[in-house]
Amino acid sequence: MFKAILDSLNGALRWTYKKWDGIRPDRRIQIIEGDSLPSKLPKRDLVLAREDDEDWCVGLRCPCGCGTNIELLVVQEAKPRWDISIDAKRRPTLKPSVWVQRGCRSHFWLRDGRVIWCE
Repeated sequence: MFKAILDSLNGALRWTYKKWDGIRPDRRIQIIEGDSLPSKLPKRDLVLAREDDEDWCVGLRCPCGCGTNIELLVVQEAKPRWDISIDAKRRPTLKPSVWVQRGCRSHFWLRDGRVIWCE
């Protein structure tokens, strides 16, 4: 019974976090030199690891609020891989969608620095 109450509260907190995220500022991209991500990622922004003008991977914290670090490969040879585009305001767009397979199981698109949740 106690676990059911905690699960319910956790679900309500994630729902609130997702709704609050929609009115916060757009996410931006930070570009770092190297082929790997830092151990600590920013709370909202994404990090792009780039070495010698070649993009390697993108890292972000899960936008649901669970705190999971997500690493997405963008290097051409990788499978699966994502495409990233960055507009003049440093707002990232990722293709295809991001689906966390373990833990919170979040599924979302990132378009122009905004999270769009898949229902």
